[in-house]
Amino acid sequence: MPYSSSVVSRLAPTPSGYLHLGNAVNFILTWLIVRRVHGTLHLRIDDLDRARLRPAYLENIFRTIEWLGIDYDHGPSGPEDFERNFSQLYRLPEYQHFLRELGQVPDRLYACTCSRTEILARSPSGSYSGACRGRHLSLDTPEAAWRAHVPADTVVHFTDLWQGPLAIELTRELGDFVVRRKDGVPAYQIGSIVDDVQLGVTLLVRGVDLLPSTAAQRWLAAQVPEAAPFLAARVLHHPLLPDASGNKLSKSQQQPLDRGIVAEAALPRPVYEAVARLLNLPPEAGRSLQALQAAFENAAIG
Repeated sequence: MPYSSSVVSRLAPTPSGYLHLGNAVNFILTWLIVRRVHGTLHLRIDDLDRARLRPAYLENIFRTIEWLGIDYDHGPSGPEDFERNFSQLYRLPEYQHFLRELGQVPDRLYACTCSRTEILARSPSGSYSGACRGRHLSLDTPEAAWRAHVPADTVVHFTDLWQGPLAIELTRELGDFVVRRKDGVPAYQIGSIVDDVQLGVTLLVRGVDLLPSTAAQRWLAAQVPEAAPFLAARVLHHPLLPDASGNKLSKSQQQPLDRGIVAEAALPRPVYEAVARLLNLPPEAGRSLQALQAAFENAAIG
């Protein structure tokens, strides 16, 4: 995993649930990489999905960062500062501009009025069948989402710093995905691209479950010249940590009494130990953040 001293990265949580062990591991891994090369680390909170945001979830992001003992160079100092100065709602015009530029590409966007129920009726897996693609609805159609038309057999190629060379079959993985929701708000993929370009991000550290999103974002960025810097960013997708049942950890699967990793563990040592295992560092590296950082900086990783 080679890095350079020009690394600019970000922690990019969503306030849609309490942060779990997997989120904390991603935070620590990103922090270790950036601090190793004396790079710059931003805190960028993705809050476009305001329907799922809760004040307790937003507060939990800052509490988790403090609990882990890590820092960042730029970003909100707390929930109030975030809401006043850093919410993605303030960047909606920039996201809309990206969508307009995308709309200038022939046959790239189309309006879709399909409901979730209709989509599931056609495909129990929830994958979109392309039912509205041939209807040629106006993008101004009320209550319509905008989907990106992904041509058949679209494959996105890139080299991952952890996974190696990859070829993601975007048609199979996501199909015609939503870029603007029915309420007119740009979707996650759009906000992520625009924000990362604006911050000058050169390294994205994500779990392997986000490989399809990375492929979608790289494909979208290639359509809009202003987003070219996004394609120059290096990407690292690390393995996921399963829960006790062997399933993927997910905020969407949290139970009513779940309060995230901060409530589950008295001290952050289990997070440090998990990162040490992920990086194949000696077990004693998981004793503390200082021990983990020292072991990581001395490891022959790149």
